[in-house]
Amino acid sequence: MKVALIKGDGIGVEVAEATIAVVDAAITVAGAPALAYEEIRAGAGYFEETGQDIEPGGETRAGESDAIFLGAIGLPTVRYSDGTEISPHLRLRDIYGLYAGVRPIKAYPNAPQRLADPRAAGIDMVILRESTEGLFYSAAVHKRAEIIGDSEVHDTLRITRETTEKLMRFGFRLAGKRKARGKPGRLTCVDKANVFASMAFFRKIYDEIAVEYPDVETGYCYVDAQALNLIRNPWDYDVMVMENMFGDILSDLAGGLVGGMGMAACAEIGDRIGLFQPAHGSAPDIMGQDRANPLAAILSGALMLDYLAEKSGDSRFGDSAQRIEQAVEEGLAANAVRPMEFGGDMGTRAVTAEVLARISAGKA
Repeated sequence: MKVALIKGDGIGVEVAEATIAVVDAAITVAGAPALAYEEIRAGAGYFEETGQDIEPGGETRAGESDAIFLGAIGLPTVRYSDGTEISPHLRLRDIYGLYAGVRPIKAYPNAPQRLADPRAAGIDMVILRESTEGLFYSAAVHKRAEIIGDSEVHDTLRITRETTEKLMRFGFRLAGKRKARGKPGRLTCVDKANVFASMAFFRKIYDEIAVEYPDVETGYCYVDAQALNLIRNPWDYDVMVMENMFGDILSDLAGGLVGGMGMAACAEIGDRIGLFQPAHGSAPDIMGQDRANPLAAILSGALMLDYLAEKSGDSRFGDSAQRIEQAVEEGLAANAVRPMEFGGDMGTRAVTAEVLARISAGKA
């Protein structure tokens, strides 16, 4: 299997390198075939150097891979001429139809928990964010906004039946898989159907697809109420499906409940390729200082291996993913993994070394 590797900017380089080391170790222990990496230069640093946000042919080469792994992209001082951030990864989402943005939200032992209720220790849910349409359809990188001089801008929120049907089926299948593993198996539709015709259409398609999955429990929540409920009772939710901008906002809110963005893994999956990245930014203020928490990237690597297992039919990739998830959870539970982000004394290299050691120990 071939992986396009975009390390990107800031700490993206550090956490991407940490992830590849962990992924390769888990593959070796599980006896899975080695991955072939093709590095592609992209990001704000590359833009500053060349005037392009991704190297020539990079988009095509990324799409020819079995998966794409991205570290992080963006630098605060580097912008396109319109003032927006450098974001070639948004174009990759659009070009390859990466409609299913999967954001797992899981409470880990000894990671900060912002809610005092003891039930917060059991938070385990997924935000499923449509990643190609919604309000992000008009993201500046796509050049779809209607700009009227210096007085007015119109951004379009787009919902199509074709993409939304695929998203809903993905969500119901995901909830069904979680139910088989002992999770609630519930898919909640998060929208603003009481105000916007686009959101009423989104809910209508949810209802139509729901009849195909009678074993999955359904539910509804307006997005403003969902924001409240993620603070008040997040343990009552399993999988939530929503529009792009809603998912962008609520996934950060939910990530804050379980330790912050340093634990926020992300997968963006289409019909024939997936892109995997930590949901955090490039954090240039700590780049090169060995202070970044690599766990979000490492857990994104595990998501990539799960995807490759399904894509290839080789369960050894899935075994590799489980080894990574187990090493992270057990390392945190034993207080042997102590990221500086959480007030610990371990930098990027030390956290990575401990995860690697636990994966290698599993070989025996």
